[in-house]
Amino acid sequence: MSFPPVGHPDVTRARAGSPARPAVTAVAAAVVVALLGAGVRTGLAPQLRLDAAVSEALYAGDGRAAALDGLLEVVTALGLFWVRLLVLLPVVAWLAARRRWRTAAWVVLAAGLVGPVTTVLKEFFGRVRPPFADGGLRYESLSYPSGHSSGIVALVTVCLVLAWPRLSPAARRVWSAVGAVLVLVVGLTRIWLGVHYLSDVLGGWSLGLAWCLLVAVLLDALPGGRAALPPR
Repeated sequence: MSFPPVGHPDVTRARAGSPARPAVTAVAAAVVVALLGAGVRTGLAPQLRLDAAVSEALYAGDGRAAALDGLLEVVTALGLFWVRLLVLLPVVAWLAARRRWRTAAWVVLAAGLVGPVTTVLKEFFGRVRPPFADGGLRYESLSYPSGHSSGIVALVTVCLVLAWPRLSPAARRVWSAVGAVLVLVVGLTRIWLGVHYLSDVLGGWSLGLAWCLLVAVLLDALPGGRAALPPR
């Protein structure tokens, strides 16, 4: 019996497609969502005090300048569903034209259903938004977890996982850094606008990551898997 040498394409593909580490990451992120949500539901004092302190420190203020408000609203919109639709619909069409149905299904489920999943969790945890006149009081919707935060993480995760096999090592570092900045900035805008607490944002980030990785593992969409794009 003979085995292919290390570096052989068959060996590399098997190792790259191993779902163990992403699955662990997904579970860990889901645990963060659950723990923060439990703190919200039970009124965990240290968590609520930290949320209140961060909100007071970072809130841009009632009656803030129209230019600042407009800028924050534009930046925070990156976490909305229509932005994911605008970015990923051409990708799905491209995948469908090449009959990569499994890959297209992963993109649709990961980026499309993170919003409904977030909404279900909002109803379950039932947290009201921060009590700022030009912030949370403008909305009737609930606060935990942040939908913009889960949305931007879903968009960044889907784009990175999908493109990963076709990126050079240098490009991977660059685009990972760009993605991290987008995630951070969108999350911060939710606090600057006074519409979410810190734990809402952290829970949203964790939910977006957990959901996308879970769907990727189930559909074998991670690099090296059946639903992943081949390297160039």
